[in-house]
Amino acid sequence: MASPERTCVGCRAKASKRDLVRVVRVREGEAVFDPSGSAPGRGAYVHPDIGCFEAAMVSRAFDRALRTGLTADAAARLRTGSERLMGAV
Repeated sequence: MASPERTCVGCRAKASKRDLVRVVRVREGEAVFDPSGSAPGRGAYVHPDIGCFEAAMVSRAFDRALRTGLTADAAARLRTGSERLMGAV
């Protein structure tokens, strides 16, 4: 059985769900990384690549995919989480 595919919100390329990292909206204006991929809430997928993450942040793709406007604090926490998760400098 084939693995489900999702679209990266950063580069818009399709990939296996297992190859992407899920970001989930936990409440209005707040989003967190969901390493398990099973947390309740609206989710968006991004490659574990800082380039894709930055592209999604600049184009506000997370806002659209999660159907919310990320607050400045939420965006900063998400960026910090991406640096830990994706090993960015």
